Amino acid sequence: PEETSYPESIHKSMLHSVLAGGKRLRPVLVIAAFEAVGGNREDILPFAVAVEYIHTYTLIHDDLPALDNDDLRRGKPTNHKVFGEAIAILAGDALLTQAFYLMTHSGLMGAIPPEKLLQAAHDMTGAIGTSGMIGGQVVDIESEGKPIDEETLEYIHVHKTGCLIKACIRAGAILSQANTDQLEALSNYGEQIGLAFQIVDDILDITADESLLGKDIGSDVDKGKATYPALYGLDKSKRKAEKLVEDGITCLEVFDNRAEPLREIGRFFLQRTF
Repeated sequence: PEETSYPESIHKSMLHSVLAGGKRLRPVLVIAAFEAVGGNREDILPFAVAVEYIHTYTLIHDDLPALDNDDLRRGKPTNHKVFGEAIAILAGDALLTQAFYLMTHSGLMGAIPPEKLLQAAHDMTGAIGTSGMIGGQVVDIESEGKPIDEETLEYIHVHKTGCLIKACIRAGAILSQANTDQLEALSNYGEQIGLAFQIVDDILDITADESLLGKDIGSDVDKGKATYPALYGLDKSKRKAEKLVEDGITCLEVFDNRAEPLREIGRFFLQRTF
């Protein structure tokens, strides 16, 4: 709508990152968990879009000079390289705000009981705040260039990446009014694959083709970041990721073939090249 196009710079900046491509993994996880319990994906599309906004905000801010200082994201110049740091920071802020506007918009998701929208949105805040993703990012920054132990490394990965992935799966479960056993099974699945995803990310930073990955490779090593390959080596890291995915898929035994997309996503994590 016309009234939302001004100021033009901020909306262009937001769209630059939202429409830059990517796997759309997090909205897919919301939808796949929702459908595993028996829901119809059309009912929760705004919520699924909202989690992609959250993810995109984190990427814009992660790429900033004060954090990871990256030039490439999804094969394109990072937001601050195109729009400048000030607009990039505000674009991230705006996407996070817009995400909660969508998640709590019961008018757009009339088939979902409002208390379930509230529960899922509340759950999401815990996953991306200081006890979740932000906490992981802080410890990640503070650990750069220092020797760290296994517990700190796992804390960083579980919180920095795993919490949002798990929250996306939990959101799908909550919105589909999953029972206690179903919610627990999906939460456990989310926990395993969330950690596996970040371990594979660490591996790809060393082994990937930059043109496929769409972002700068080797940056973890350059910054002395805490990663699984740095602590365990590549082979042991791969085995750890494989075991986590295997355990995650086992958690889905209480579901029928409607959970097959979730099983396939777990397998994709191990095979991905980007």
